Amino acid sequence: MNTSCLTNNLLIASDHAGFNLKKYLLTKFTTKGFKIEDMGSYSDEPVDYPDLAKDLCRKMSTLPSNFGILICGSGIGMSIAANRYSNTRAALCCSNEMAKLARQHNDANVLVLGSKFVTLGEALEITVTFLSTRFEGGRHIARVGKL
Repeated sequence: MNTSCLTNNLLIASDHAGFNLKKYLLTKFTTKGFKIEDMGSYSDEPVDYPDLAKDLCRKMSTLPSNFGILICGSGIGMSIAANRYSNTRAALCCSNEMAKLARQHNDANVLVLGSKFVTLGEALEITVTFLSTRFEGGRHIARVGKL
């Protein structure tokens, strides 16, 4: 795994459908020296994803240098919930190219994954791409400012 990421500080949360993927990513990143705060859920028992997205996004607003990862079954619900919060730019990514563009063009700070649509290996690659890609700035700054 490429560990030349922009930050070693991550917040991560999932609902019950994303719980196993979250556990996998936690294991992979903590063994590489990342500081990851697990914000729930802590089992595969049903929970409401908007509550988890809210907690992560509110915490992110106090820690602007951090990145967040949200996981649910499709990724759609977490994306909708997360993007309700100011200074959150959550991007649902199903490929490395989407993760790269989300960072380069949109300065996304929260990666959203759909556990039913990516394998564990794909999710790991997407996450590494997201965390290691810089915002391009330039022509994108004004656009991101309008978000």
